[in-house]
Amino acid sequence: MHLNSVDFPVPEGPIKVIVPPMLREIREGNPEADITILISTGCHRGTTKEELINKFGEEIVASEKIVVHDCDNSPLIHIGTLPSGGDLIINKLVVDADLVCAEGFIEPHFFAGFSGARKSILPGIASRTTVMANHCSEFIADPHARTGLLAGNPIHKDMVFAARTAKLAFICNVVINAEKEAIFAVAGDMEAAHEVGCNFLSSLCKVDAKPADIVITTNGGYPLDQNIYQAVKGMTAAEATVKPGGVIIMLAKSNDGHGGEHFYHQMADEPDIEKTLALFLSRGRNETVPDQWQTQIFIRVLQKATVIYMSEAPDEMVKGLHMIPVHSLEEAMAKAEEILGNKDATVTAIPDGVSVMVIE
Repeated sequence: MHLNSVDFPVPEGPIKVIVPPMLREIREGNPEADITILISTGCHRGTTKEELINKFGEEIVASEKIVVHDCDNSPLIHIGTLPSGGDLIINKLVVDADLVCAEGFIEPHFFAGFSGARKSILPGIASRTTVMANHCSEFIADPHARTGLLAGNPIHKDMVFAARTAKLAFICNVVINAEKEAIFAVAGDMEAAHEVGCNFLSSLCKVDAKPADIVITTNGGYPLDQNIYQAVKGMTAAEATVKPGGVIIMLAKSNDGHGGEHFYHQMADEPDIEKTLALFLSRGRNETVPDQWQTQIFIRVLQKATVIYMSEAPDEMVKGLHMIPVHSLEEAMAKAEEILGNKDATVTAIPDGVSVMVIE
């Protein structure tokens, strides 16, 4: 049996609440169950033991069999072809399991619509080849690949197919509040339960756009404001409500810098973002390179608005990423008004750009 646990970056508190009762439930039905907890890292780095203890607690880490997925080096097996045409290759532990369950979080996601459920399989325990095909430029450019959208979303369609093919039988997903506490839980069928959770989340954080010349947003603080790569997520909320030719003021600490070598060089090594975008769009579904999707979305934001970036990242790094560095909100507003040539510019503020779904 296999219990699939999502990873990176998620708050650890609710995991300690979800996983123990799931383990108990399985063992009440079969005391001899051979359970493996597989950490769904996708293409992210491996989870450290300290991080596992923070997520699960010392008792579970000491007593349970835990395996961290590696999209390049784990035992992998081909189980089909995605609707996108990409090869569906996943961790062999899942294929060999008699029962596959998953726990995780339902949050807004800037191109998959929502996190949770099917994402435990793709990208969670898929090969790099499969993830790259799913994150291809064609799909990222699709207008349905946006925050809060599942219907017609080709990325979501691939993910659902992957999870069904992998025989994901049961999920337990939660919605969390600003204090990272679980406030709503769903359990059961991968799609039906997930839909209930998504609808609940939408009722709390879906808002209509308030078009403005200047939009101020954040990445919601730690852990998602640690680098510029992650901050692109918060920018997409501002993108949905800033007027064309306007200014986005992005506040993200970014104490870890840019957050991805591929991402940084894709932006910094070519001064013409239109050339970079054309290159991405020329690549087929199986020719996607790492971080291309994040860069593509970032370029889309920059095509619509100037981005002023308030952070602790080096100014030259911010400039290399085609943004204007500042170190205070007062400085940011002054620069925005200067760019617009309008001291009476309208302003919309989004306190947490990764936790709100702005509908255009």
